[in-house]
Amino acid sequence: MLTVLVGAASRHQAVRTSLPEAYRRHAGLSLPPRMGGVVIAERHASSGTEHARMLHKQDAGCEFFVSQVCYDLDHTRNMISDYTHGCRDQGLDPKPVVLTLAPCGSVKTLEFMTWLGIEVPRWLQAEITRGDPLAASYEQCLLNARALIAYCRRLGLPFGINVESLTNRKLEIDASIDLVREIRDLLG
Repeated sequence: MLTVLVGAASRHQAVRTSLPEAYRRHAGLSLPPRMGGVVIAERHASSGTEHARMLHKQDAGCEFFVSQVCYDLDHTRNMISDYTHGCRDQGLDPKPVVLTLAPCGSVKTLEFMTWLGIEVPRWLQAEITRGDPLAASYEQCLLNARALIAYCRRLGLPFGINVESLTNRKLEIDASIDLVREIRDLLG
């Protein structure tokens, strides 16, 4: 069994159990499930400290990480680079990072992604809002997958790829399934 502990959606949200308390409770279980944590490349882009949060979560027992949807390739590469090098600087083995991709098939989905805090580069937003949104985002997801697979392999970072559909629209679900097939081929 796998568990991913997630903190509050914002620092202003009232919570009953803090993330550090959840980690402590998990550690006290007699047979704890494997625990992972969420990582957000956009948070790293603004603060430069997501890798330190990852190291702290790893120290608290996280055995893997799952990213928010990755659209900005540079934000994602910066985060995983800083994490991997931070681990090595401390004599630690980096934990697997599962990188999430999701096709965007409409302006409404783009608005939802923005609400979630996913940063879609301006040029891609223009492609999505003024052209064929699914074709533009699908192509970018595939390019991101290729680049991230190559980069993780070069870093020696254990990784996986998670493909999601952010909506229940058949068009986006079908695109997600197609993306999985293409990424599976890339992974060999």
